[in-house]
Amino acid sequence: MRDFARRIDSATPPDRDRAVDALRAMAILGVVLGHWLVTALVSDSGTVRGASPLRYMPELTPVSWVLQTLAVFFLVGGQVSAKSYASSRARGVTYGAWLGARMARLLRPVAVLVGVWTVVAGVMLASGTNQDTIRALCKLVWSPLWFLLVFAGLTAATPLVAKLHPLWPLAVVLYVDLFRLGLDGPAWLGWINVPAGWLVPYCLGTAWARSALRGRATGWVLLLGGAVVAAGLVLWAGYPASMVGVPGVPVSNLDPPSLAVVSFGLAQCGAALLLLGPLRRALRRPAAWAAVALVNLFAMTVFLWHQTAMIAVTALGLLVGAPLTGLHTVPDSPVWVLARVAWLPVFALALLACWAAFRTYEQGRSRIVARDTGERVAVAAVTPAPPRTRARSSTPSAH
Repeated sequence: MRDFARRIDSATPPDRDRAVDALRAMAILGVVLGHWLVTALVSDSGTVRGASPLRYMPELTPVSWVLQTLAVFFLVGGQVSAKSYASSRARGVTYGAWLGARMARLLRPVAVLVGVWTVVAGVMLASGTNQDTIRALCKLVWSPLWFLLVFAGLTAATPLVAKLHPLWPLAVVLYVDLFRLGLDGPAWLGWINVPAGWLVPYCLGTAWARSALRGRATGWVLLLGGAVVAAGLVLWAGYPASMVGVPGVPVSNLDPPSLAVVSFGLAQCGAALLLLGPLRRALRRPAAWAAVALVNLFAMTVFLWHQTAMIAVTALGLLVGAPLTGLHTVPDSPVWVLARVAWLPVFALALLACWAAFRTYEQGRSRIVARDTGERVAVAAVTPAPPRTRARSSTPSAH
C-alpha cells in the first residue's frame, strides 16, 4: 500500500493544488453519509416507503449542518471549471470541444444508472411489486440527479458565470423568498432559486479561480457572515433549522433552495477557504493524498450508486423474514440511530461492489478532460506500470 501511495504521489504534478481535490472529496462523502444517515426505508405490510429520522427526532438537525455539503461542491466546481476553460482557450481548444469533454464525464455514468434502474423497475413491475414501493425506490435513486442537471447547466454557462458577481444571484434568491414566503406569492417562484441558489457558490468558485478571493479575511467574512444570517433566518424569519428536506414539513430549505440554505452555504464556502492551508499540509503525506485522489477519480460513481447500495442491502435484509432495526424500522429512536451507524460499513461494502461493476463508465479518454479539468489524478498510478520499452508512449496523465 505504501508503494501504491508513492506511485500516485510521484505521478501528481508539483503545482497541483491538492486541497481543492480534498474539498471535492469531502463534499461527495458528506452527501453520501448524509443520505445514508437521514434517509430510511421502512417496511410496512409488504410496502417499502421512505422516511427520515429528522422528522421523528428533530434534535438530530445539527447532522444536516455537517453533512449537507453541496455548496462546497459547487464552489470547487466553479473554480475547476473556470480554470479549465481558461486553460483550454489559451491552448486554442474551442468551447464546444471543452464542454463536450466535460459533459461526457457527467452524462455517460448517468445514462448507465438510468438504464439499469429502468430495467430494475420494469422487472419489479412485471413481478407484481407494489407500485408505491417501486415509486419510493426510484425516487430515492433518481431524485439526486437534479443536482447533476443544475451542475451541468452551470458548467455550460461557465464563460458567462465567470464574469458574474455572486451578489447578483444572491439578490435573486432574496427577492424570490420575499415574494413566495413573505408576501404569499405563488410557490412556483421557488424554482427560480434552483439555478440562482447554486449559482452563488459556483460564482464564488469562478472568483476563486481568478484569484479574487485572497487572504484568510475573505474566508472569515463568508463563514461568520453566512452563519449569522442563516441563524437569524432560522430564529426570527421562520425558516426550518434543517438544511435538508424533511417529510411533512411545509417549508424545505433545499427543495427549492431557500435564502437560509444559500446563506449557510456561504458559511461553508468560507470554512472551505480557511481549510486550504491545513489541507495542503496534511496532503503532503502520500497515503492521505492517495485516498483523496482515488475518491476524486471515481467521484461520479460513488455519488450515483450510493443510494443503490443502500437499497440493495435493505432488500437483501428482507430475506431474513423480520424487520431489522436500523434498516427496515421506523427511524424514531436513538436505538435506530445506533443501529443505522452499525449498518454503514455494510452500505460501504455494497457501494464497493457497485464501484467495481460500474467504475469503467466514468473513465473517458478525452485529452481535454485528462489535462485540464482537475477531475483525474494519476490515472496510470492505479494500474500496473507499463514496460520500460513503452514508457515514452505511455506517459501517464496526471489530471
